[in-house]
Amino acid sequence: MHFRPLLGCLMALSLSLVPVAAFAQDVTMTGSPLPDQPYTLIHPKAMTVIGEPGGPVTINHPDAPLQCVLTVVAVEDTAWTAEAALAALDDAAVSQGWAETFPGFALSNKSTTAYQSNTALLYEGTSTDSPQGVPLTVVHTETVDAGNGYSLDCFFATEMAEQVRPLVDFIIANFSTRQDAQPVTTLQ
Repeated sequence: MHFRPLLGCLMALSLSLVPVAAFAQDVTMTGSPLPDQPYTLIHPKAMTVIGEPGGPVTINHPDAPLQCVLTVVAVEDTAWTAEAALAALDDAAVSQGWAETFPGFALSNKSTTAYQSNTALLYEGTSTDSPQGVPLTVVHTETVDAGNGYSLDCFFATEMAEQVRPLVDFIIANFSTRQDAQPVTTLQ
């Protein structure tokens, strides 16, 4: 399974360079109302949620330059695994795909990671520029479960990585392909 970078998410991406203070926050859960596309997206309560059932769901943080986009699509390759996807990942193609939207994008890390419900492919990279005029970091995760492909992409200003990355890690670690998940890690 290969998810192409979500070019449309750029239009919704409105990152500001607001200084980020403390991130100790309450959390909330956004879940799918569709039984054939189950998920639970656990995120800071302050983040706004935009999306419709069956379409991409976007969460934006009002006090940090952070946006995450969740996409769920039906897939035929139900034998897909994160480990096999990692082994087959074409670094040049991934970098080229993201560079079309984020100039100078270069892949910097690739591995597997744990969602709450299963294992996901993870890769990340940074751009030298963006339509927002600042370098951005992209953290992409994806998995397949019960006939669905799940892609969770988080975007943030690279210069804010130290402050924002803990939020991204929290969102990824708590994501579940089930509708009834509860937080498994805390947000500090």
